Amino acid sequence: MTDFLKLAEDIAREAGAMLLAERPTMSAAVETKSSPTDVVTALDKASEELIRARILAARPDDMILGEEGGATPGSSGVRWVVDPIDGTVNFLYGLADWAVSIAVEVDGGIVAGVVNVVPRGEVFTAALGEGAWLGGSRLACNQDVPLSRALVATGFGYSPERRAVQGEVLAAVLPSVRDIRRGGSCATDLCSVAAGRVDAYYERGVNYWDWAAAGLVAAESGARIGGLRGKAPNTELTLCAAPGLFEDLHGLLAPLDPERDA
Repeated sequence: MTDFLKLAEDIAREAGAMLLAERPTMSAAVETKSSPTDVVTALDKASEELIRARILAARPDDMILGEEGGATPGSSGVRWVVDPIDGTVNFLYGLADWAVSIAVEVDGGIVAGVVNVVPRGEVFTAALGEGAWLGGSRLACNQDVPLSRALVATGFGYSPERRAVQGEVLAAVLPSVRDIRRGGSCATDLCSVAAGRVDAYYERGVNYWDWAAAGLVAAESGARIGGLRGKAPNTELTLCAAPGLFEDLHGLLAPLDPERDA
């Protein structure tokens, strides 16, 4: 796992440095994916191409799952899960909450994860059973926070119909918590739980590459990450908080039917 983590960190740092250097001169052309608000830039693609090239140069038999390039087969039992820019809208607008996220999966389980929050100069790392780290500091999520005092991060989907429902859910959650934060990057939000910058996080519509690395960072900090009603984290709904607060937030969200789109 140490070798996996070091390689992932080296690649995430290289991709981040490239993105930071190229962003001021990037093309103004922006493509869209699932909706007009779901954007992808040429640098999303360039970042993933760089990451894929570095992985395959070091480990040519590994599989890769990337947001932009899809799945690449392999024979080693190791799969890399890559989000070349998590928070592309933030990246496009020059906001600070975007990250390069790389996770390593062995036989179906995440064993290492790196989230490079590039504009902040912060690289979060975790290895299974070895804790979560920001630089030389070990991370521990906030414990024993009652729901009424919880600072909760969330995010919103791309379709107007989904956003309307998420607004309804948020309106019901807000009176029961300390406050809400919306950063715009799932990976960064989960690392914020790990670092104690927020107490909890929930969101509908995030994908595996969004939470694969940061979910391990959060779990290794002592947080619980999952879906509703005992499910693993998933696209329908992912939530994260320390034990106790996780269950309280789950209990608040479940009756609101937050997995619906209408």
